[in-house]
Amino acid sequence: MATYTITELAKEFDLTPRAIRFYEDQGLISPTREGPSGRNRVYSARERTQLKLTLRGKRLGLSLSEIKHLVTMYDSPKDTEVQLHSFLEVLAKHRASLEQQREDIAIMLAEISTHEAESRRLLKLAKNTKK
Repeated sequence: MATYTITELAKEFDLTPRAIRFYEDQGLISPTREGPSGRNRVYSARERTQLKLTLRGKRLGLSLSEIKHLVTMYDSPKDTEVQLHSFLEVLAKHRASLEQQREDIAIMLAEISTHEAESRRLLKLAKNTKK
């Protein structure tokens, strides 16, 4: 079975070893320990996959608790229907949040445009009154 060091995973996923240790502290991955006093972390293909899922979840904007829930689901008996329903639920909540953010951004951009136009109008008016 393939194993990986923290340095190899950090390089592969363009992370720092500290970031990987953080995910370990959060319970998202659990490498085995080897060497004197268990100082060396050894990651199996399973931990590599969990790290990959964690990073994918982060790219999607999921919270660490949502990611942990999804990652730990894959440790349970293989009931993919329940897992997929849960994943769809998390994605739907996240989509709704992003849609709301997009709407809020559109409103803010419209307000900025209004203020910019008004500021330009006032500058032009001030410039014309100085002549």
